[in-house]
Amino acid sequence: MAEIRNQAEISEQAEALKKAYAEWKTAADATTNKNKKYVTVSSEQVDPLYTPADTKSIDFLRDIGFPGEYPYTRGVHPSMYRGKPWTMRQFSGMGTPEQTNERYHFLLSQGQHGLSVAFDLPTLMGYDSDHERSLGEVGKCGVAVDTLLDMEKIFKGIDLGKISTSMTINAPASVLLAMYIVVAEKQGVPAEKLRGTLQNDILKEYIAQKEWIYPPEPSVKLIVDTIEFGTKKMPLWNTISISGYHIREAGATAVQELAFTLADGFTYIEKSIERGLDVDEFAPRLSFFFNAHMDFFEEIAKYRAARRIYAKRMRYKYDAKSERSWMLRFHTQTAGCSLNAQQPELNLIRTAYEAMSAVLGGTQSLHTNSMDETLALPSDKAALLALRTQQVLAEETGVINTIDPLAGSYYVEAMTNRMEAECEAYFAEIDRRGGVMRCIEEGFLQREIAKAAYTYQREIDSKERIIVGVNGYVLENEQIDIPILKIDESVAELQRQSIKKAKSIRDQDKVTRTLNDLRQACRDNKNTMPFIIDCVRQYTTMGEICDAMKDVYGEYIEPPNL
Repeated sequence: MAEIRNQAEISEQAEALKKAYAEWKTAADATTNKNKKYVTVSSEQVDPLYTPADTKSIDFLRDIGFPGEYPYTRGVHPSMYRGKPWTMRQFSGMGTPEQTNERYHFLLSQGQHGLSVAFDLPTLMGYDSDHERSLGEVGKCGVAVDTLLDMEKIFKGIDLGKISTSMTINAPASVLLAMYIVVAEKQGVPAEKLRGTLQNDILKEYIAQKEWIYPPEPSVKLIVDTIEFGTKKMPLWNTISISGYHIREAGATAVQELAFTLADGFTYIEKSIERGLDVDEFAPRLSFFFNAHMDFFEEIAKYRAARRIYAKRMRYKYDAKSERSWMLRFHTQTAGCSLNAQQPELNLIRTAYEAMSAVLGGTQSLHTNSMDETLALPSDKAALLALRTQQVLAEETGVINTIDPLAGSYYVEAMTNRMEAECEAYFAEIDRRGGVMRCIEEGFLQREIAKAAYTYQREIDSKERIIVGVNGYVLENEQIDIPILKIDESVAELQRQSIKKAKSIRDQDKVTRTLNDLRQACRDNKNTMPFIIDCVRQYTTMGEICDAMKDVYGEYIEPPNL
C-alpha cells in the first residue's frame, strides 16, 4: 500500500509541476523578446527554463555517479583537480627548430607543464623543406622538421625523461614518433620512459582537415602499427589522440564533433582488435582531443556525455575488463574558429570563457589560444597572456575546489542526455551506411559538417547570431595595434642548409638499405615502426621516408563530393 501511495504522490507532484510550469511560462512569454532566437552555437533550440521534468529519467548512480567511477560522467579521477591540476600544454612551434626551442624554454620558465609541438604544412604533408611544393610554407604555421637533426635542435636542453610532449602530426605521425624516440635515445632516455601523445588521427583528416598522404586503408594500418608498437614498447605514451577539434573547426555542431570523433575512435579500436591486440592492453593509452567553443553549457554537456558514451561502449561492446579502458581522457583547445581579426583583444575574453568550460567539463590538459592567432603565429606576449589565462583560472577563480559543480543542473543534465541520444542516432546511421571509412568515401560525414557550417554562417550573415566586433558592436576605421610575429623566407633557406648538412654526415648506403627494408616491410604487411626508426637513425629525411611508403601504398586523391 505504501508503494502505491508513493507512486500516487509522485504522479500528483508531476502534475502539480506541469501546471505550475505552464502558468509560469505564460507570464514569461509575455515579456520575452520574440525577435531573438534562443539557440546554442550548434543552432539547437534552448528552452526558457529546465525543471525536474527534464531529468526525471535520470538515475543518479547509473547516469551521473561519482568522479573516478563508472560511467565517469563527472570525471575520470576521484579527486580531479584537488589531486592534480590539469596539464597546461600550450601548442607552439614556428620557423626553425632553434626558434621553437627558444619558445619552449621561455614557456617552461613561465610555468607551463608540458610541450605541444606545432609543425609546418610541408612537414604535415610529408614534404621536405626543399621540395617544390614547400615553397612559401616553410616554418609558417609551425616548425619545419626534415631530419633527426631538426628534432635534436627542437629539444636541445630539454630532458625528455622529465617532460611530457604532445605532437600534432597525422599522416607522417610514425616518422615524427620515430624521430622523438631516437632523440631520447641520444639523451639516454629509453622509449619505455617517454611520456606524451601523438595526434595520429588520420580519419578526421579525410573528414575535415584534409592533410593526408596515403589512402585510408594503409593509413589506418600505419596507425595500428604505432598502437601495437606503443603497447609493447612505450607503456606511458598515448600513441593516438582521436581528434574532434578539427571536425569542429570545419563547422560541425557539438553533437557532430562528439559523434564523429567517437566513431573514429571506435574504428581504431576495432582495427586494433582485428590485429590481435588485447583491448585492455592498448585502450588505456588512447586519448581524445576536443574543441572548447563559445556555448558554455553546451560544451560542458559535450564532455560529460563523451565520457559516459565511451565508458558504456568500452565495457559492453568491446568487452573491456579494466576500468582504465573505460575512461575517456582528453585534451582540450579553445576554439580557433571563434577568434576574430576585428578587435582582437576580445579574443582574450572568448578564450577565458572557453577555457573555463573545458575545466568545468573535466579536461585532463588544456591549450588556450592566443589573441593574435587569427592574424599570425602568436607573439611572445600573446603566448604568455594565453598561459596566464589558465593560471588565473587555476589559482584565482575557485573552479578547482569542487568536482563537476554543474552536476544536477536540470539544464546541463538534460543537455548531456540529449547529446548522448543524438550521438547514438549518428552511430546507428554510420553503421547503416557501412562504417566510418565507407561514410568518408561516400562523403556523408563531410556533407553533414558542410550543412552545419552553412547554417551557422547564414545566422551570422542575417544577424540572427551576433559576433561582437564582426556583425555587431563594430568599430569604424579600426586600427589594429598589437605586435605581429612574422616568419620570413630566410627560414626556408636555413632549412635547406640543414638538409644539406644532414645529408653530408650520413652514410648513403645505409640510407638506401634502410629505405629498401621499409618498402619491403610495407609490402609484407609488417609493423613499420622498427623500420622507420632504422631510417631515422641514418638521418634519412622525412620526405624520403614518406616517399618510400608512398611507393607501396600510393597517394590518396579525394573523390568529388557531389
